[in-house]
Amino acid sequence: RDLVRSRGLGDVYKRQWQLCVFGIENGHLSLYREKAREEKASERRLWERCVNRLRFSICSDLKKRGVRNVFIACHDNLKGLGYAINAVFSEAKQQLCIVHQVRNSAKFVPWKDRKAVCADLKKIYSAVNLDAAEYAKEEFREKWDQKYPSILRSWDTNWAELTTFFAYPEQIRHLIYTTNRVEAYHRMVRKFTKAKAIFPTDDSIRKVVYLSLIHISEPTRPY
Repeated sequence: RDLVRSRGLGDVYKRQWQLCVFGIENGHLSLYREKAREEKASERRLWERCVNRLRFSICSDLKKRGVRNVFIACHDNLKGLGYAINAVFSEAKQQLCIVHQVRNSAKFVPWKDRKAVCADLKKIYSAVNLDAAEYAKEEFREKWDQKYPSILRSWDTNWAELTTFFAYPEQIRHLIYTTNRVEAYHRMVRKFTKAKAIFPTDDSIRKVVYLSLIHISEPTRPY
């Protein structure tokens, strides 16, 4: 465990994907996520402080291990994550995951309109440049805002962080605007961890995750 966590890292990373962090509670693999909780306000605030502290400590740990700067931090806008990244890597540009944004927007839409709404949202993030994206957003507003006002309210609030990728060539934008890669990695790791309902020690789960990484990184060999 100490060897893995103390492993040196590169000076600069072009992209950093952050979706969620693994944690260990009573031998179980848990996934810290920001969700509405039906708990007392004081308990919820305590939970948020603990999660925010955890996110800040992860970013600090990356810097201690040698990462001097991150160019682009792509994440799904969990509360406090953007602040934690900029507090440690002040020059990092924030890019919110477009896939998560569209998914959250679709939650407000009934099934009969969802396909059309998603198609119009795609015109925004697939535009050739930022000006065209803003024009597509206004077209969406004229068509859907009266019926689903909550959708563009979120897009307007996070517009600067949602459109960071437009500053880069069109050929690489899909690598920047989504956390799909880290999500795919987490799915592969869960294939190894879900077979066990409980882990006896903290080190046992770290070993499983580490060995799963080795297996995932190996090229596929025909048998």
